[in-house]
Amino acid sequence: MLLQQVHIENFSELKDIRIENATFTAIEAHLEPQAGEEVIDLAGKLVIPPFVDPHVHLDSTMTAGDPEWNESGTLFDGIRIWSERKKTLTHADVKQRAIAALRLQASNGLQFVRSHVDVTDPDLTALKALIEVREEVKDWMTLQLVAFPQEGILSFPHGKELMIEVAELGVDAIGAIPHFEFTREYSVESLHFAFEVAQKYNLLIDAHTDEIDDPASRGLETMATLALESGLKEKVTASHTTAMGSYNDAYVYKLMRLLKMSDINFVANPLINMYLGGRFDTYPKRRGLTRVKELDANGINVAFGEDDIKDPWYPMGNGNMLDSLHMGLHATQIMGYSEILNSYRFITHNGAKVMHVTDQYGIEVGKPANLLVFNAPDFYTTLNERDEMLYSIHNGHILVSTKPAKKYLHF
Repeated sequence: MLLQQVHIENFSELKDIRIENATFTAIEAHLEPQAGEEVIDLAGKLVIPPFVDPHVHLDSTMTAGDPEWNESGTLFDGIRIWSERKKTLTHADVKQRAIAALRLQASNGLQFVRSHVDVTDPDLTALKALIEVREEVKDWMTLQLVAFPQEGILSFPHGKELMIEVAELGVDAIGAIPHFEFTREYSVESLHFAFEVAQKYNLLIDAHTDEIDDPASRGLETMATLALESGLKEKVTASHTTAMGSYNDAYVYKLMRLLKMSDINFVANPLINMYLGGRFDTYPKRRGLTRVKELDANGINVAFGEDDIKDPWYPMGNGNMLDSLHMGLHATQIMGYSEILNSYRFITHNGAKVMHVTDQYGIEVGKPANLLVFNAPDFYTTLNERDEMLYSIHNGHILVSTKPAKKYLHF
């Protein structure tokens, strides 16, 4: 396959891309078509790497309203409602909803997804189903699974034993939820335990960290210290960290030094963080987001996730990372022209770093031929005008193609 005349990641110079045997084999200003080669002339369209969602919950997806709607819009009511819905989970139910959500995400250009899976369930129904899903979708989606103890590790009966069991079942990462544990002591101990399990089973770590507006919630400092001292560093991700938006500046100044030393990743989920955050404020009302702009300015890797697709924590969601990015740029005031132009990295390269898949990611000769083509010359235009994704190509095969719609004005 030969893609002609494309702007790769906003570069003004036009390039041709050759794909052979599922791999990028040549990227040059002009390549002559080979005999029998499929040629697609893209006439100056934008090409970027595939979208990455490093934080979603496929076990709860598409359950909004079952058994009730979260009318309060709080994180804690979401957990309560999910605890009830969890009682009725079946293997087939989880698989059907998860695959439907993944197909929706793939239709919008996602090729890499990390799903947190609630493992505070003695039967581990959702995890066992999603392990099967991970295998079934591998030809068109790279799916990672995080063992997520929704109701705590120490605060849930036999939580430690369950985490060891799921590590042996074959998850990709160990999770935690320190801010939801009963006490500060439990919070710290749960993180130490999560790191011990991850090291024993050679797994990544991705913990829901300080997902609360409480400035006293400081699990992040423990996470970063453990990442630094254990040497796991970039294999560790702190998701949400919304309490950081409420920390005082003096503490953040001290904390930032540790965060840079630790090399950990961050995932912000603008749609859900904006929706759930600040619920207990009157005015001034907090935005409920971590300090994305400051972290990014300090060279710390930050990616955006969608988090929830129609579940007890978020009544909307359509599997489109452009929605999360659009909201995130506004909420964090990352709105300079060059910032918008290059903002795709929050939902591409940065997410690939979180998932630890950079060896197989990126538009470079020798890497797997995965890319997206948009009906625009650059990403600023793509995001602003929501131009169509013309192609999603995975391992050299077209997964999704779109014919641009025609709009008629009758005035």
